[in-house]
Formats: sequence, C-alpha cells, structure tokens
Amino acid sequence: MSNIVASQKNLTLIRWLTYLMFMMFAMTSDSVGEIIKEVKLEFDVSNTQASLLHSLFMVGIAFSGLFLGFLADRFGRKPTLILGLALFAVSCYLFLLGGGFNFILGLITLSGLAVGIFKTAALALIGDISSSTKEHTGTMNGAEAFFGVGAIIGPLLVAYLIRNGVDWIWLYVIAGGLCTFLIVVALLVKYPKTVHPIDTKPSNLSSSLKLLKDPYAMAFSIGAFLYVAAESAIYVWMPSYLLCDAGSVNDMFACYTNDANKVLALYSVSVFFSLRAIGRFVGIWMMQRFEWSRVLVWFSFAILLCFIGGLVGGKTVAVYLFPLTGIFMSVIYPTFNSKGISCFAKAQHGTVAGVILFFTAAGAAAGPLIMGIVTDANGGDAKYGFIVATVFSGLLFLGLVYNTIKKPVEDRLAQIEQAEYSSKLSTESN
Repeated sequence: MSNIVASQKNLTLIRWLTYLMFMMFAMTSDSVGEIIKEVKLEFDVSNTQASLLHSLFMVGIAFSGLFLGFLADRFGRKPTLILGLALFAVSCYLFLLGGGFNFILGLITLSGLAVGIFKTAALALIGDISSSTKEHTGTMNGAEAFFGVGAIIGPLLVAYLIRNGVDWIWLYVIAGGLCTFLIVVALLVKYPKTVHPIDTKPSNLSSSLKLLKDPYAMAFSIGAFLYVAAESAIYVWMPSYLLCDAGSVNDMFACYTNDANKVLALYSVSVFFSLRAIGRFVGIWMMQRFEWSRVLVWFSFAILLCFIGGLVGGKTVAVYLFPLTGIFMSVIYPTFNSKGISCFAKAQHGTVAGVILFFTAAGAAAGPLIMGIVTDANGGDAKYGFIVATVFSGLLFLGLVYNTIKKPVEDRLAQIEQAEYSSKLSTESN
C-alpha cells in the first residue's frame, strides 16, 4: 500500500512539474509583444527586424520539433527534458552578457530550439502518466491552462520591470532561475517507464519524416496549423485592428463611445489571454464529461461567428467579440495535441508530438506574416488581415464538422486505448 501511495505522489509531482514547464515557457514566448516595443527603441531597428524576435523563436521550435522530436523516444523522457531545460536556462542566463541585436536574435533562436526539445518530451510524458486517452486530454488541457497563466504573468512582469527602471532582459533571467529549479526537481523524480515493443526500431529522424505521410498525424497537424494561425491573429493583430487612428496617439480610441470600451480596447490582449486561461481550466472538467469532437465543432463555430461579427460590426463590436474568442479557443489546441498524440503508441509520443509542434510553430509564424502582407497590400487596414484569419477559422470549422460526422479517428483511438493504457503505471528507478 505504501508503494502505491508513493507512486501516486510521484505521478502528481511529475504532473505539476509538467504544468510549471508550460507556464515558464509561456512567460517568455507570450511577452514578445512587450519586448519588441523595448527592442525597437533600444536598438533602433525596423518593425520587420524586430518581428524576428517572434519569427526566429518559432523557427527554432519548428526545427527542433520536426528534427529532434524523436529524442524523447530514443533516449527517454527524463534525459531529453533535462537537455532541453538546460539549453533554455543557458540561453536565458546569456542575456546578462548584453550584446547587440544579432546576439539577442541568436539567443532567441537557441531558446526556441530548447523549447522544442523539452516540450516534445513533456508532451510524450503526459501519455506516460495517463491511464486513458480521456485522462490524457484532461491533463493536456491542464498543461495548456498553466501555459495560459504564464501568458498572463509574462507581459505583466515585463511591464512591471520597465515601470521600475529594470531592463526587460531580467524576464529571461527570472525564467532561467525557474528553469534551474525545474531541472533540480526533474533530476530527483522517478519517471514512468516507456515500453518499447521488441520488434520496434529505435526512433530517429526518419521516424519523424515518415509521420509526414501518416494521415492521422497530418490531420491533427494541419488542424493545429489552422488553429494557431487564427489564434495568433488575435494577440498579434487585434491591437492594430482596434485602433481608431493609428496615426495619432490622442485619437487612438476616439471612435469608442464610452470609457469602458476604451479600456477594453487598451487591454484587449490581456482579456483574451485571461479568458483563454480560464477556459482551459474549465476544459479539464468538460473533456471528462462531454464527447470531444462535439465540443470542438461547437467552439470552432463560435470562433468563426466572433470573427465574422467583429468584421461586419466593426471595431465597436470587435472590441467585445475578438477577446471573447479566448473562451472558445481554450480547449481546441490541447485537444488536438492530445488526440493526435493518442493515435500512436506511447513509444512514438515524442516523435509525433514533435511533428505536431512543427506545424504549430509554422502556423504561429506564417499566420501573422500572411495577415501582415495582406494588410499592407490593402493600404495598412488590419481589417483585410482579419479576413484571412476568418478564412483560417472557417477551414478549421469545416474540418471539425467532418471529424464529428465521419469520426475517422474513433477506431484508432479505441485500439490505442486497449493496447497502451491501463490504470497501473510503473516507474523507473533513478
């Protein structure tokens, strides 16, 4: 009995360790908007150059997701987690050396590579600590909920540091300190064993590339791309769309008839992130009680309506509807990740997580870029960029309608449930 209790405590510790990793990663990744403002002033760079802080970070994640995702399957979750966390901590501490703009871009790229390594291992680990595909989805929503918390904490921390005359690089130093703490905890924790079938070849780069031909991996990867492209439209371009007159500081919110609307326009991104975080905590409860495909189709439909309503009704309607998408977006990406990974044996979870992560990062990089190009081609009006985002959300909705009607992954999930999951989880000795 004491061994069972100890094992459960160990699994709980692993779950919290995973949650804190997601939160720490979000503290830096979703603070990029605040950091870009400071970097432009500090280094006198253009908008295009400053945007590389976001793009190169995502490129780093995409590269390591596709080309290094197999590490967690080949060498184990624990070594891969510690490798990724160590690289991330080093990249954070190197900000203390100062340096020029190119040096910072190099550190940003390195941190993206590190995130791709430890995130694929963490995603694979979620499968190891889950006793069913349904529990897997709940835990994934929990991890993304803490990511949502980090997305709120990070920008607030940057703003606090700047208001108090402290350089923004200390956000990374703080994140590095938290990362170091997570490494220490990870070294002390016993991890569940990942069972590799006798006839299974060790995972390698070709394992990742083969998944690009797998219909299950590609279906969820394309879904993740479309979702993230639509989501990033909100936190990247919503502030520009909600401005009344971008050319005048005094008239930026003059088109709003009351003070409440002006305040909501000013803090729209924070409201969006807050609603997304709340929705993901609710999602833990929802996904244990409702059929996942129906939840996703209705929530994606609500997102599409919010985009259409915000475009047709203009800024005074969009100031409410665009942030509201946070509630409906909350459960979509964690569920895509969970169900996509759950379509494969646990010994492949790191590799498939890497492939989905590649398309996730590609969507985060390509979506805002395409919107920016379309916006510039139409006189700088962000409305045209949001038409592109509406197309992304429409395609996402149609895909989820097909999934609800045809249920193409139902049999595959049932097979994996029977073959891979059980209520008994063993742990490896350190």
